[in-house]
Amino acid sequence: MNLANRITVARIFLVPIIMFFLLIKVPFPAIKFAEFSITYNQIIAALIFIIAASTDSLDGYIARKRKLVTNLGKLLDPLADKLLVSAVLVSLVQMGKVDAFIVIVIISREFAVTGLRSICAADGIVLAASKWGKWKTAAQITAIIALLVNNFPFAFIDIRFDYWATWVAAIITIYSGVDYFSKNWHVISVSEK
Repeated sequence: MNLANRITVARIFLVPIIMFFLLIKVPFPAIKFAEFSITYNQIIAALIFIIAASTDSLDGYIARKRKLVTNLGKLLDPLADKLLVSAVLVSLVQMGKVDAFIVIVIISREFAVTGLRSICAADGIVLAASKWGKWKTAAQITAIIALLVNNFPFAFIDIRFDYWATWVAAIITIYSGVDYFSKNWHVISVSEK
């Protein structure tokens, strides 16, 4: 297994560690400033999430730079991304930090685009990440980080950045899904015949 794929696998292994710190009640105290409060569990989970999310660009860069692009990497990289985002979003729903509706929309889009990629792959077409797909990932990661850190530092100036970032992520997620399907509808219509 090459370096790029090892980094991708490491991202997958970080997912349960993040969930452990989010969902298991580890007896760490909370940090409190006036009305703002955050637990050490959340800080640790946010830091691990940031590390895991940053490996997404790193593994792709290494694979392209060193000519290490493999079929395993093409399979694992989007899988790792979806596992990371989906697991953390579902955890945030359980914690009461994000509406289930938004998470369902985001995860549904991921399933739909994964299905589209499978249809394209069966026809020998590689569906590369689009500009909107990359914006979607950036928006989701930004929203998740804001939710993980209880809207720090915007909580001090009473701006609901986490709320608005989540809605922006949902809208870009929907748009990027529509973009993928509209640009590749010919593959689906050919597959139906």
